[in-house]
Amino acid sequence: MDKPPRPSRKEVFLNYKIWLSSLTGHGQIENDTYQLLEIIDSKGTLRAAAEDAGMSYRKAWGKITSAEDILGYPLLEKHRGGKNGGNSTLTPASHKLLEAYRALQQRFDDSIEEAFNDFVKNLNKQSE
Repeated sequence: MDKPPRPSRKEVFLNYKIWLSSLTGHGQIENDTYQLLEIIDSKGTLRAAAEDAGMSYRKAWGKITSAEDILGYPLLEKHRGGKNGGNSTLTPASHKLLEAYRALQQRFDDSIEEAFNDFVKNLNKQSE
């Protein structure tokens, strides 16, 4: 009887997503919202961040306002107009959110990597 093929780390990978949801289930904060905040922090404008992230300004604005509604506090300080146009900066709360999200993401990555390695080992044991 032929043994089933043994998966290796090169052939199989695990993918997952983390998001925050409101208690009512209306709205969520996904990874692309955190990425958008990071780009705003480096580029200085929501428009530039939206373009960099490959989304419309309207969609980017919607993600930010939805996240603000869920969290209950502002994520951006917006400065209008002027000679070089307006800009946006992250609020202190937004910086804390990004820091906490990065730490959470790292904990998930580490835990899931360990669990997935065990999963592959168990599969390989079963096919021996």
